[in-house]
Amino acid sequence: MAKSFFWTILFFLGLTSCAVAQEGVFDEYLRSFDYKTRKEMRVNSEELVQLIKANKAQLIDIRFKEEYQTWNMPFAISIPLPDLPDNLSKIDKKKIIVTACPHNDRAIIAMVYLKNKGYNVKYLSDGLLGLADYLRGDNSYNFIKE
Repeated sequence: MAKSFFWTILFFLGLTSCAVAQEGVFDEYLRSFDYKTRKEMRVNSEELVQLIKANKAQLIDIRFKEEYQTWNMPFAISIPLPDLPDNLSKIDKKKIIVTACPHNDRAIIAMVYLKNKGYNVKYLSDGLLGLADYLRGDNSYNFIKE
């Protein structure tokens, strides 16, 4: 019994120290937050398309599965917000991660979560609806052909 209690305490101490370490990263991010940081946490559709063409960004569509099935950007990875903690292995830490949904509420939550996990992350400021609007006509043709 004493052994299992010891291992249980050790396990919880380990979890606590990991949480404190992660918390420290985000604490520093908040302490240094300024107007430049505010601007850098967003990317618009035009900027995103350029980053994707240069293979520097990964778009994460965090809408619910049914929303994604109804319409989607084929170059996005679908990870619904509730599934994000269990799917971090699908996200490329070497790229700029851009979270997106139609109206930014979930995208911002996902951005904060991933920032706390150490990812270089932004949210799509004009949302998926803005991206759909941007990728019409010539922009769509040029994106696919380049």
